Amino acid sequence: MVAVAILAAGRGTRMKSDLPKVLHELGGRTLVQRVLESCVPLHPCRRLVIVGYGADLVRNSLQQTDAITNGNNHQPTLEFVEQKQQLGTGHAIQQLLPTLKDFTGDLLVLNGDVPLLRPDTLEQLINIHKEHGNAATLLAAHLPKPTGYGRVFCDSQNLVKQIVEDRDCTDAQRKNHRINAGVYCFHWPKLAEILPQLKADNDQQEYYLTDTVHLLDQVMAVDVDDYREILGINSRQHLANAYHVLQDWVKTNWMAAGVTMIDPDSITIDDTVQLEPDVILEPQTHLRGNTIIQTGSRIGPGSLIENSQIGKNVTIQFSVVSDSLIADETRIGPYAHLRGHANVGQGCRIGNFVELKNTQVGTSTNIAHLSYLGDATLGDKVNIGAGTITANYDGVKKHRTTIGDRTKTGSNSVLVAPLTLGTDVTVAAGSIVTDDVPDDSLVIARERQVIKPGWRLQSE
Repeated sequence: MVAVAILAAGRGTRMKSDLPKVLHELGGRTLVQRVLESCVPLHPCRRLVIVGYGADLVRNSLQQTDAITNGNNHQPTLEFVEQKQQLGTGHAIQQLLPTLKDFTGDLLVLNGDVPLLRPDTLEQLINIHKEHGNAATLLAAHLPKPTGYGRVFCDSQNLVKQIVEDRDCTDAQRKNHRINAGVYCFHWPKLAEILPQLKADNDQQEYYLTDTVHLLDQVMAVDVDDYREILGINSRQHLANAYHVLQDWVKTNWMAAGVTMIDPDSITIDDTVQLEPDVILEPQTHLRGNTIIQTGSRIGPGSLIENSQIGKNVTIQFSVVSDSLIADETRIGPYAHLRGHANVGQGCRIGNFVELKNTQVGTSTNIAHLSYLGDATLGDKVNIGAGTITANYDGVKKHRTTIGDRTKTGSNSVLVAPLTLGTDVTVAAGSIVTDDVPDDSLVIARERQVIKPGWRLQSE
């Protein structure tokens, strides 16, 4: 039985922001949200978030995202505990004493500003803690440059003998590169017994959770395989560094799974994206949110895909696609914009400078260039001429345009919604169509051309 407590009370003054540090985003999700998601595979019996600065903002943010992401995870309801004064990590955990007074299991303590910890690492920490019956088990890491971090000294069995702050280390002790990651698994009844004994007799006048190590019997250290997992966020530079690490992991994994990246350094991929083998990502391609791209598709160069599903053998060049569906064998771009739940069928062409908004497009339909189709439904084998526009907004409401199979619009046509064009309709170039058109018809909706010979302004 494991409960999880996340420390999320600090402001993060080095972020130079009024936003609580844990609400800054990394790869599309807040830092603290990432920490919570890393705990999902652990199936904790309780989830506690210790809040302080911006408590309402943190609480509201997590409640909103948890309601969205927790539907299929069956996690316990989030509990929020307020630390009104930020007097250190030990003081934060002291605030749990009333809340966990009857709890007899283990408590996993995480930091809301350490967003790269992997579930496998946390599972290993908990398993070792239980196997050895430790009073506490802490996560440690071997840093190449450990300056500024407290050093962890262990015996041959990895039992912790001493934690020495960097400023207090001797020259010999500084050669030890094993540092305390600030992640712990405690046997809660033993921790609860000694928490009131913590003292703030240090330069910061704070209560440190590390001091519990010296008050508990059998504390063990577990070394993380990749020290980058425990990197904390205290500045914008740290945030950028963490994003670089996250991208390195994501892109390495996808390339190992059969995805080709022409220039990985210029590509960014959220870790929520799903890719199939034989997808090709061109330079300057950016994949965001809950995007799925199927095999054989070629994305980019210079494209942004967000919260969209891309079928097989699709080509997208220099385009933006958000919240949309694109079926197999379709070509998008260059310089197209699909948004607002556009749904494009199989074998279509959506060409340069075309915008689709909340529009459904049937199979084998071409919208080759210079068009805006908003709130429209197109059938199969439709051909949209250059410069065709759906006038979907009357100043108060949006209205829908329906275009039947095999219908063709001429260049510079304006379709004023609400409007229905039947099947096999031809719209003459330059028409402004305001009334429904029946099947198998030619519609010409423009003024007759007038020519006046010898017309020019007379000079005075």
